[in-house]
Amino acid sequence: MRVAVVGAGVSGLTATKCCLEEGLEPTCFEQSRDIGGLWRYTEHIEAGRPSLYPSVISNTSKEMSAFSDFPYPEDLPVFLPHAQLLDYLRSYAERFGLREHIKFGTTVVSIQKRPDFATTGQWDVVTEVDGKQTSHVFDAVMVCSGNFSEPFLPLHCFPGIERFRGQYFHSRQYKHPDVFQGKRVLVVGMGNSGVDIAVEASRVAAKVTICTSRGAWVLSRVFDHGYPWDMVFNTRLMSLIRNSLPGPLSQGLINYRVNQWFNHENYGLQPEKRGTGRPVLNDDLPSYILTGRITIKPGVKEFKDSSVVFRNCPEEEPIDIIVFCTGYNVSFPFLEEAVIKVENKHASLYKYVFPTHLQRPTLAVLGLIKPLGAIMPVTEMQARWVTRVFKGLCRLPPQSVMEKEVNEKKKNQVRRFGLSFDEVLKTDCLVYMDKLASFIGAKPSVLGLLCRDPWLALTIFFGPCTPYQYRLGGPGRWEGARQAILTQWDRTLKPTRTRVPAGSSSPCPSLLTVVGFLLLLAAVVFCFQ
Repeated sequence: MRVAVVGAGVSGLTATKCCLEEGLEPTCFEQSRDIGGLWRYTEHIEAGRPSLYPSVISNTSKEMSAFSDFPYPEDLPVFLPHAQLLDYLRSYAERFGLREHIKFGTTVVSIQKRPDFATTGQWDVVTEVDGKQTSHVFDAVMVCSGNFSEPFLPLHCFPGIERFRGQYFHSRQYKHPDVFQGKRVLVVGMGNSGVDIAVEASRVAAKVTICTSRGAWVLSRVFDHGYPWDMVFNTRLMSLIRNSLPGPLSQGLINYRVNQWFNHENYGLQPEKRGTGRPVLNDDLPSYILTGRITIKPGVKEFKDSSVVFRNCPEEEPIDIIVFCTGYNVSFPFLEEAVIKVENKHASLYKYVFPTHLQRPTLAVLGLIKPLGAIMPVTEMQARWVTRVFKGLCRLPPQSVMEKEVNEKKKNQVRRFGLSFDEVLKTDCLVYMDKLASFIGAKPSVLGLLCRDPWLALTIFFGPCTPYQYRLGGPGRWEGARQAILTQWDRTLKPTRTRVPAGSSSPCPSLLTVVGFLLLLAAVVFCFQ
């Protein structure tokens, strides 16, 4: 079975690898000259192309963002700079022999159903190399082109922008903070990119202002006791608590916990409505607000020649540069509109992957999702499921069932996050991964392990939900998964424990107490399941 993979970024690499695992024949088309996608930060800058990662440091820890059968080396930092993450992707491609299946410098022009699609499920794929187009026939297609290709810039929503005499651009065009040297900068929007750009700009600009209509919860990479945020937040115990409590109570507890770092209301960041507002990861923003390097303002009322007026603020504020961090449209320029229905920037995809109306499930979209966590393990799990659907080993529900779920999911996300731009793509990372893993028989059974391997079971339930858990059993089982889980904290702490004070106490005595407590708590939790 021949499979076309569009893009050789994070999603495209794992899609190619999963195809090979299932005995399929992948051909990956990459328009650039190397792998890595957006993580090729240096190459993008040198070529004059935009990068979407101004901070160029991963927001997720290396253990939580590893592919499930390929841990990071233990001596790497906990949160990786772009160059080291790119090296990891290159090592992954070399380890599993992916490069020989990638055609570089090749642009996918169009993907269309063949006339006999209803019976064969095949696709006509047209590619272009150096101006020459070639047509191919594939049995299936995996779209891994990402969701950062078409900037969303709603200038009509900003009265007076046509009169503004300064410079303005979308965050996708941002390359280097030198453009802000000595300028008064306004950043419109409060996603991760917007905050990262504001922090970088504040180091060289005369003044930096972030305007946000809704506010945002801000998280630090450094969480309880100095541990990585995602290794504390994304555990099975925490997920059970979050999803078992009534929605308002669960959200209230999360809001309370986030406010323990600093009171968001005192910093002008408190979301307008309880339970809404996207979480933003940034270590510097609170201190930069505290020291006056960044100011938070409400939404824009109107622009003037060289200034801005904010809502509920009568005075004008002079500005020189505006950076619009207003998100992206969901766009598939090489696909016919009928293949993937996009309405209000929302693609109707079952489990964020499969179009619901195709007669044959031979086209899938990977990576069109925004988990509160790492994207790499999520796209890998999507690819493992998709390849088995292609082979007929997993079956999708009827069209009516899929469409009903897509519509319900959209409504739930609107209530949970407040619909704005691409917020419907947000989902609970662990719940989503478990659901896909259950489709292919790779979801770990904590109860089963509690009898056979209690220490591993407790580590899985109370510890971080690292991707290796999904290689303990089922298709693609990896012999090294157990050891990778039990040593995940060793790899996390090694790069930071570069000095161990003489006479530091051993953790063993307290470990017995902790184990006893965990066993008791586990018994209580499992009794109610």
